[in-house]
This record gives sequence, C-alpha cells and structure tokens, in this order.
Amino acid sequence: MSTARAGILLVDDMEDNLTALEAVLASLNEPLIRARSGEEAMKAVLRQPIALVLLDVRMPGMDGFETAAHIKRLDQTRDVPIIFLTGADDDSGYAFRGYATGAADYVTKPFDPWVLRAKVSVFLDLYRKGREVERLRAEIQDLRRRVDGGF
Repeated sequence: MSTARAGILLVDDMEDNLTALEAVLASLNEPLIRARSGEEAMKAVLRQPIALVLLDVRMPGMDGFETAAHIKRLDQTRDVPIIFLTGADDDSGYAFRGYATGAADYVTKPFDPWVLRAKVSVFLDLYRKGREVERLRAEIQDLRRRVDGGF
C-alpha cells in the first residue's frame, strides 16, 4: 500500500480559478495538484494518488465531461469522487450530464468558499475512512495467513 498522501486535483483552464480554489482549500493542509486541461488531469491521476477531483466543466480540448469519463474508465481512479464546477449561467442540462458521467457533486461558480471547503472535507474524510478499512482488511488477512500457517 502506498504511503504517499493522496491529493486534491484541481482542474481548470483559468489561472484565476485555480488560484481561488487553492486559497479556499489551503487550510485543509492536503496536497493540491493543479491541472490546466483534461490532458494534464489524466497525467496527474496516473502519477499520484488522488482523493478527490474538482473539475471545471468548460475547458478547451477535452472538456470536464470527457475528462471525468476517462477518469472513471481507469481501474485505479474509477472510485475517485469528482465535483464538477461550472458557471451559474451554464446550461441546466450540465448538472444531469455531470451526474450521468459519474460526478459525486456539482457546484456552480461563483461558489461559497465555506460550502466548498465543507464538501471537500466530507469527501476527504470518506477517502481516509476507506483507506483505513483497506488497511484493516489487509491486517486481518495477514493475521489469518499467519494463524492458518501456524497450525
């Protein structure tokens, strides 16, 4: 099992939006990984453990929906929660499409920093609890092997 801390992947083609997300989430003291495109996001999820993705819907090239679909297709990232971020004036069908693509949540910009931080905290807590369950399962299996091998 990897000892690297899982990060929060921030995906947006606008530098100002990435800076705002970093400012809002810095107090969580978790690694924040930036990506300026869907392609960069895909490289990031393959390079390091990711606990959560905050993903802009509208980006040039590979948009947020395509990026999410690629993330969900990979075995190692299929269970990573994705929160879509989109402008308040975007098509109302975006929310449905986001959830259909595998989004765990959907937040409109401009977002309330307190609400976003609270949502991210919940997903980080779920991630940590999931890793603890995995650790305990591995420990139990190891104990079973030792007990079975000892008799």
